[in-house]
Amino acid sequence: DEEYVNNNYIIMCTKEGVIKKTKLEAYSRPRTTGVNAIVIRESDQLIEAKLTSGKAEVMIASREGKAIRFNEEIVRPVGRVSMGVRGITLEDGNEAIGMICIEPESSENVLVLSANGYGKRTDLDEYRITNRGGKGVKTINITERTGELVAIKAVTDDNDLMIINRSGLTIRTSADQIRVAGRATQGVKVIDLREGDSIASVTAV
Repeated sequence: DEEYVNNNYIIMCTKEGVIKKTKLEAYSRPRTTGVNAIVIRESDQLIEAKLTSGKAEVMIASREGKAIRFNEEIVRPVGRVSMGVRGITLEDGNEAIGMICIEPESSENVLVLSANGYGKRTDLDEYRITNRGGKGVKTINITERTGELVAIKAVTDDNDLMIINRSGLTIRTSADQIRVAGRATQGVKVIDLREGDSIASVTAV
């Protein structure tokens, strides 16, 4: 569908906070060996790829609990064989842990989870819109008790969360069990972890 592939985009995000936006049409002639999607520096790696309409709000979160919000319209689409641009500025030792893209009129809000099982949901409007490339604002209050941020997801009350721990345990919980709270709060304990265990990965289903 020519209209569809020319009016939708793939946005990618890397661990070092680089983002890249490319028209979906660029991927419409696949090869069995695959095609180059993004040029990545040796020290970096791809962490997220999302399909968007060209009008989504993009949010990138970092391990130290900061998040940046900007409209994807300020990101110029580029070809497949290029590096992308700065999405979030990170201090030494910090890294991006995830990106979400929320479309206009969506009822999704922002869910964040920390390594030690603390989480919360926050309305998108609590995050002011800025230009890309800034340092972001606090999205969860990181303490020794909470552990570092491990996931940011866009969810509604209808979603469930699949949470996988480093020990290999998988837990399924309903997103509506996690209350909506302010941006700079610590959140609530979402799951109890055994000593020495932490959250490895989270997905919304």
